[in-house]
Amino acid sequence: MHVSEFLSHATRFLFFTGKGGVGKTSLASATAVTLADQGNSVLLVSTDPASNLDEVLETQLSNAPTPIESNPKLHALNIDPDAAAREYRERIVGPIRGLLPEATVKNIEEQLSGACTTEIASFNEFSNLLGTPEKVENYDYVILDTAPTGHTLRLLALPAAWNDFIAENKTGSTCLGPLSGLADQKEIYERALRSLQDPKQTTIALVTRADLPSLKEAERARAELADLGITRQTLIVNAVFQAEDPSDALASSMEEQATTALQQIPERLAQLPRFQSPYRISGLTGINRLRDLYSKNNDTATPRPATEEQINQPRINDLVDQFATQESGVIMTMGKGGVGKTTLAKRIALELAARGKCTHLTTTDPANHIEDLIANKDLPLTISAIDPKEVTRQHVESVLESSRDSLDANGLALLEEELSSPCIEEIAVFTAFAHEVAKGEEQFVVLDTAPTGHTLLLLDTTEAYHREVMKNSQSLPEAVQQLLPRLRDPDFTKTLIVALPEATPVHEAAQLQSDLRRAGIEPAAWVVNQCIESSETKDPKLLAKAAYERSFIHEVATKHATQYATCPWTATPTIHQTSIC
Repeated sequence: MHVSEFLSHATRFLFFTGKGGVGKTSLASATAVTLADQGNSVLLVSTDPASNLDEVLETQLSNAPTPIESNPKLHALNIDPDAAAREYRERIVGPIRGLLPEATVKNIEEQLSGACTTEIASFNEFSNLLGTPEKVENYDYVILDTAPTGHTLRLLALPAAWNDFIAENKTGSTCLGPLSGLADQKEIYERALRSLQDPKQTTIALVTRADLPSLKEAERARAELADLGITRQTLIVNAVFQAEDPSDALASSMEEQATTALQQIPERLAQLPRFQSPYRISGLTGINRLRDLYSKNNDTATPRPATEEQINQPRINDLVDQFATQESGVIMTMGKGGVGKTTLAKRIALELAARGKCTHLTTTDPANHIEDLIANKDLPLTISAIDPKEVTRQHVESVLESSRDSLDANGLALLEEELSSPCIEEIAVFTAFAHEVAKGEEQFVVLDTAPTGHTLLLLDTTEAYHREVMKNSQSLPEAVQQLLPRLRDPDFTKTLIVALPEATPVHEAAQLQSDLRRAGIEPAAWVVNQCIESSETKDPKLLAKAAYERSFIHEVATKHATQYATCPWTATPTIHQTSIC
């Protein structure tokens, strides 16, 4: 069904969730504008850390409902998750500052600096909307452009999350601290959860693109939320591409890739009501453009020719040439899911090996896709794979086993949920990666996943590392001791931030860079992936899209990166089906 049919299924509370860059804010905003145009009073709420809601609605917003001048039935507010997390952190740390050693306080602050804390702090804010009826009683619809993950909801649903286990816990799991700050929110939270579980009140819109990583993320969210009794869900496949010029190799390839992905939708996800929106050339900025999303109007634009500077943007091979001036070292590709960091790592490894450099590629890609690399038997290239689920399973089993005698059933249940946090998987994986990084002393090592600044700062103190990873171990492996110094050494490690030429991916990548700098790591370069500008296409829609992308490439080049390179879409994937280089 066309996305315009979605409105006939709308409940009072509408949550839009999905991977970064899939179009949650655009869809949430277009839904709010269209419902307000129909005479409904609407409150639109954003909890996206990379929110551009002010720009989209052409209105300066705050953390209080603000009327939209061009649409008086619509109000909007921005919950700043970083500010919420800071306030949240201070409520917990403030009372102990001055009572405990400064190093201990700093350690606790870092424990509360991760994504889990930010999400729980944000949920604390918008649970007040769902759980306090008088705050939204004047609105016919309340629309939120980011939904809580199943992990956060499961965590807060456990009885142990509300008792003294938190204050007494010594295991050091990464998300436990912030929960103590929620104790006074319990009743409001319980009402909010009941609202989420009520299919007459709440719909969860799982937003995805027509690509396998986004679809898999949507299926994961569907399953986690369904397990919690949040069953009224719909699937919105955003920006489905159809070629205007079927003879154009790139355009026809993009359409074919989208079609293939949609044919492989996970079975349970395919059973949800499904809506599709067409590929839009430019961002949905402004009320009139937002109205277009729910119409069936064609999205047209006149392609603008590129300048010579834009045509001659640096390419990924230029970076590889720089790397190849050395004989060894580590290269890490970093970025949000779906931006192509795994494919990029494989390409860089192949390019270095083709230049005669002894190269080792370490991947955590579950699909692996290394058969194409193995085919290059004449190259000085070796490959290893770390299974994130397996190393995390081993870590979780070890921690649970060591804690069984000291915790009751509720405590164990809470600890087990804590150990399902993304933070735990990241730390477990990088314990294994530390040994791979050490190989960079003798050859090139290319890593397709890298730790966040938050995780690195956790690893920066022996106390935190013991608590998070080693638990009761008495000594740290040499490779682990040297991990952070090696990653901080710009001559030894080249960190690449990977983004797409769109608003949300660029802004999320900028936040990632900020986290890395907190950990003392300066990225060597940015790589802007999936650039149509540098592709060989004549399709009118893609040429217009290329013009739209230029502002984001310019933002990377002038505002965020000390060095950057672009990587084009190609009609024929060079690595595997999801290749973008």
